Amino acid sequence: MKFIVGLTGPTGSGKSTACKAAKDLGFFVIDCDKTARKASEDKNCLKALATAFGNDILNSDGSLNRKTLAEKAFSNKESTRLLNDTIFPFVFEILKSEIEGAEAEKILLDAPTLFESGVDRVCNETCAILAEPEIRLKRILKRDNLDESQAKLRMGAGKNEEYYREKTKHILYNNNSEEELYKEFSNLLNSFIGGK
Repeated sequence: MKFIVGLTGPTGSGKSTACKAAKDLGFFVIDCDKTARKASEDKNCLKALATAFGNDILNSDGSLNRKTLAEKAFSNKESTRLLNDTIFPFVFEILKSEIEGAEAEKILLDAPTLFESGVDRVCNETCAILAEPEIRLKRILKRDNLDESQAKLRMGAGKNEEYYREKTKHILYNNNSEEELYKEFSNLLNSFIGGK
């Protein structure tokens, strides 16, 4: 019986540090952004995205022009919701097969859109990592090589803290060092698995 933890939180909150802690504890980590990328290469998914956002999101060879899609999808909350509603059914199918195919008994889903996608339904436990907006902004600028307006646009497309507090069973705050978050998340995972 697999034990599945869903990890979520806004961009720049520190999920990658938490994923490292999970790997070190023997968890198999599934990056749901990569799963979404796989889904967006699926012919039926591309067709659905083009119907939702227009054919100009496709390159001449039929592949996805991620930049054009991002500009359209993150321009406002409605467009972001449309993107999620379009792509999530495809993501969910791939994710289910990734979970079934994993040899590990302990799985961590790194899922920025854990609840919006319905992926939380397959989780035994859920955790959100939150951080102050100014701290997140600094991390995103450093990590993604964006200018400040692009970074703020990306942050604005996400959910607010209240959303995570309402939905998630466990909340960790990452306003300090990576080491501190690593330790806190390791302790939380150990409390879940209790010798599993």
